[in-house]
Amino acid sequence: MSSTNEIRRSFLEYFGSHGHEVVQSAPLVPYNDPTLMFVNAGMVPFKNVFTGLETRAIPRATSSQKCVRAGGKHNDLDNVGYTARHHTFFEMLGNFSFGDYFKEQAITHAWTLLTSEWGLPKDKLLATVYHTDDEAFDLWKKIAGLPEDRIIRIPTKDNFWAMGDDGPCGPCSEIFYDHGDHIWGGPPGSPEEDGDRFIEIWNLVFMQFEQAAGEIVGDLPKPSIDTGMGLERIAAVLQGQHDNYDIDTFRALIAASVSLTGVPAEGENRASHRVIADHLRSTSFLLADGVLPSNEGRGYVLRRIMRRAMRHAHLLGAADPLMHRLVPALVTEMGDAFPELRRGQPLIEEVLEREETRFRQTLDKGLRLLDEATVGLGEGDSLPGDTAFRLYDTFGFPYDLTEDALRARGIAVDREGFDAAMAKQKAAARAAWKGSGDAASNEIWFDIAERNGATEFTGYASTSGEGRVVALVRDGAEVSSATAGEAVSIIVNQTPFYGESGGQVGDAGMITGGDGLRIVVADTAKPLGRLHAHQARIEAGTIRVGDTVHLAVDTARRDAIRANHSATHLLHAALRNRLGDHVTQKGSMVAPDRLRFDFSHPKALSDEDIAVIEAEVNAEIRHNDPVTTRLMSPDDAVAAGAMALFGEKYGEEVRVLAMGRANWNASGHAYSVELCGGTHVNATGDIGVFRIVSESAVSSGVRRIEALTGEGARQWLVHREDALKGAASLLRTTPEDVEARVAALLDERKKLERELAEAKKALALGGGGAVAAGPVDEEVGGVKFSGQVLEGLDPKELRGLLDQAKQRMGSGVAAICAVNEGKASFAVAVTDDLIGRFSAVDLVRLGVEALGGKGGGGRPDMAQGGGPDGGKGAEAIAAVRAALAG
Repeated sequence: MSSTNEIRRSFLEYFGSHGHEVVQSAPLVPYNDPTLMFVNAGMVPFKNVFTGLETRAIPRATSSQKCVRAGGKHNDLDNVGYTARHHTFFEMLGNFSFGDYFKEQAITHAWTLLTSEWGLPKDKLLATVYHTDDEAFDLWKKIAGLPEDRIIRIPTKDNFWAMGDDGPCGPCSEIFYDHGDHIWGGPPGSPEEDGDRFIEIWNLVFMQFEQAAGEIVGDLPKPSIDTGMGLERIAAVLQGQHDNYDIDTFRALIAASVSLTGVPAEGENRASHRVIADHLRSTSFLLADGVLPSNEGRGYVLRRIMRRAMRHAHLLGAADPLMHRLVPALVTEMGDAFPELRRGQPLIEEVLEREETRFRQTLDKGLRLLDEATVGLGEGDSLPGDTAFRLYDTFGFPYDLTEDALRARGIAVDREGFDAAMAKQKAAARAAWKGSGDAASNEIWFDIAERNGATEFTGYASTSGEGRVVALVRDGAEVSSATAGEAVSIIVNQTPFYGESGGQVGDAGMITGGDGLRIVVADTAKPLGRLHAHQARIEAGTIRVGDTVHLAVDTARRDAIRANHSATHLLHAALRNRLGDHVTQKGSMVAPDRLRFDFSHPKALSDEDIAVIEAEVNAEIRHNDPVTTRLMSPDDAVAAGAMALFGEKYGEEVRVLAMGRANWNASGHAYSVELCGGTHVNATGDIGVFRIVSESAVSSGVRRIEALTGEGARQWLVHREDALKGAASLLRTTPEDVEARVAALLDERKKLERELAEAKKALALGGGGAVAAGPVDEEVGGVKFSGQVLEGLDPKELRGLLDQAKQRMGSGVAAICAVNEGKASFAVAVTDDLIGRFSAVDLVRLGVEALGGKGGGGRPDMAQGGGPDGGKGAEAIAAVRAALAG
């Protein structure tokens, strides 16, 4: 018997040895197909290759692709656990030819692998072909030697594949395995085809036609091959089992579930163990691929799968959360083939434990209330829809769990009544919103969100992907299309573009599509906190609601934003380490070219503070620790040491970013742990370098640091170095000696300034200045008076000259007007014996008024002022003389 891992490996090795590129499984989130919630077939990652949008260096590929079918039209959730072959998660083995080989080689490879390599008995195999595909019919006869009665023509769409109404399409050829006449059922196309005797194990798709509007319009220029074989189904065949849940992988997982619960996988408990094993795989792989539980979109489907498994754990009587304790068994079985499981194991276990702990509280309460609500109801009855809605809305008990819990009792749920109650609540919420005083322009975003739901952000894991246009807004109104030259806001169902929030600016980039559509996205807003509105200008083509478009974030810009955002987290931690725990964030701005961080602190940072903080952040950057993300409740996040960011509103779940040394150490604390929904680097080393360029006051008790990282910091340092070299060249010295050279020049300048001041003073006193009418010392009103107008005198010298005049006169009043570049400085001094008669303040104000100025002040013995009209210095002196004369 071959293990599942050996079967996967041998399939890939076979096609790898036949010229196929062995391709790793793509993530479960299909960034190249907005119509799909999850990758649900092996060809999905190659869709753009088949349509010609992409090319590959090697025209052949093979893969074992992870798939999930639990939402949309491919939804097997309710059947899982109760049938032999339904799964939410499965692997699709496939080989692909992109315009290389076609039907003959595809059939040859399939037949050779099944019969020669894996040794399946030829008499147990049969094939189907599309009823008009004579070529495939003849090839099966020629290559496999199958008799005509084991090559069955199928006239229905079951054997004709199409990517959609438009694009490649073609006939299929399915290979079936006969499990034997001891099992009821007939071959495909027979009245008993729904039985379990004949099981499809491989589907070969021959892409050979082009389809438009659901009609074949011609042949493809390069026919291609797409095949898909469920690993679980072929493993069952090769391991001699009829039931997929009896293969080695599921046996191991079910055995772990039995061991932990102590409940055998028998009777009515058999389905519960199967549900748990299957859902463990889908939830773990979705978590490993970056999907986190939420109340909308992919996260909601993940949570629904989780809760279904958790309810079955509850039915088995598990006293404590079970799912997270099964993850090691899954990693043992599948971790070698899918390393992302090992890498994500801590996150997977943590999320599962937290979700199950919370869900058990909801489940216990909800089941009690459900029992009360169904008193008197029996098989065939129906639970009123408004009751189901009350359980959901008031107590958080999901509708699908109500339905699932009552199914075993044969009680239905009035879905129409539930939907009506939901619609009534939405109408009430809308009416309350309209009366909240919000801007009327926001109503258009409310309409869009209510109609289409929130935009799903895929940008944590990818910077490109496809989206379906759900709304276009131009000039404040919804439009159905927009064309070249127009500015428009574009809403898609999913986007890698980050919408501005939490201090981080919105992403920019390009949107492209068919018929030459090219759109430049300048910014991304986040109206209502739920939608991502791409603020764009159409360069070429026309965009319409319903179009599928390709979105590509400007990755260089995003990387710079990531670096700056992660640096703010490290800066916050460094500030608290240096200044104290009173430091909290008061605001931030994270742009591609810089970061700004506002924080509480009562005084300016010293040069030493800044140097220490900057060095500490750079030390964390150089250590290059991974940046990890966890999804937690706000209370759990705070218990783990997380800092809440300023201005953010937190729901029941938050993203918690940890970075720096001791990352999630035994105490649960890293260097930096913060609640944050922004985008960040993968490791601190991606920041490059951190440089503080300014520190200033914002308001009382709030300081601001502005800083640069990465290339921005490097360029800033280069400019500084260039400026230093330029200064050194002008000073005729080396950059290392600039400081000493400047200090010497400053000393020399001070000496020259002193000498110049003395020379001007001497010149002024020696008669170089214009003297007011009358002698330098004169008698006015019985008081000695000295008045002078001096050109070019430094106003700082006025007090010294007035003191000299007072000493010379012994008793008297002195006034000097210093004129520089047309403006005048005026000062008056009164000796102590005359202060009772005259005030220098009053006298100086008379002179200032004459100079065209106002005011002036000082002490009764010495006062100073100034005026704009230096040409009236003599008038200022005369005004003082007149006051003395009485």
